[in-house]
Amino acid sequence: MMATRHVAVVTGAAQGIGRRIAELFAKRGYDLALIDLRSSADAIQAVQGHGGAVLELLGDISDDATVARFAAEVQLFRGRVDVLVNNAGISCIAPAEMLSGQEYRRVLEVNLVAPFLLAKAFGSVMLAQRSGSIINVASVAGLLGIADRAAYNASKHGLIGLTRTLAAEWGGRGVRVNAVCPGWVKTEMDVADQAGGSYTDADIIGRVPMGRFASADDIAKAVAFLADPQQSGFINGQALAVDGGWTADGSWESLRLRHR
Repeated sequence: MMATRHVAVVTGAAQGIGRRIAELFAKRGYDLALIDLRSSADAIQAVQGHGGAVLELLGDISDDATVARFAAEVQLFRGRVDVLVNNAGISCIAPAEMLSGQEYRRVLEVNLVAPFLLAKAFGSVMLAQRSGSIINVASVAGLLGIADRAAYNASKHGLIGLTRTLAAEWGGRGVRVNAVCPGWVKTEMDVADQAGGSYTDADIIGRVPMGRFASADDIAKAVAFLADPQQSGFINGQALAVDGGWTADGSWESLRLRHR
C-alpha cells in the first residue's frame, strides 16, 4: 500500500518567499494546497515536476467565507493537513501621521486577521489529528520598531503574539506553532518598496552583519525546518530570526563595517 503523502498549505505562493516554500516542500515529497490573489502557476509547475499533487484557490484570505471554502476544498483534496504556512502579507510604507485608518486596517486584515482565520480552520483539522505544524512568516519588523511602517510593524508584532498564544493552547494536543522572522529579502515586494525611494540595497547591506539580503531560499529552509517534527519536534512558540544578525547587532555603522 502506498504511504500517505504529507500535505502542506501555503498562502501567498504566487511569488517570492511563498513560491520558494512551495517548491521546497514539493521537493521534500509534500502535496500542496496553495492560495493567493493571482495564479501560483510557477509554484504549481514545480510541485508537479516533483511528482506532487496540487490544489489551487484564488481568493482573499482575509475573507471568512473564502477561508472556509478553501479549508473545505483541502479536506476533499486529501482529508488531512500536516503543515500550514501563513506566508501571504502586504507592505505599507508611510509616516504614521500620514497613514489612513483604511490603510492601517487593510494591512492588519491581511497580515494578522487572515493568519488567525487560517490557523483556526486548519488548526482544527490538526487538533483532530493530534499532529501538525503551523509556521507564521512574521518579520524582524515584529521584533523591532522600524520607522514609516506603523501598520506593518503592528501586524507582525501581533502575529508573533498570536504564534505564542496558539503554541500555548495547542502544543499539548500535538500542534506546534512557530514564527519565522525574515530580515530584508530580495523579492518582488522589496523591488516595489524600493521603487518609492525610501531605501536602497546599500542601506540594507550596510545594516546586516553578514553583508547581504536574505534569499527566499534562506527563509524557505527555516520554514521547512520548523515544519519537520524529526528536526524541530520540541520547538514550539518561537520566533526564529532569519536576518543575518540584524536583530543581534547594536553596533553603529562604522563599527559594523570595520568588521567586514
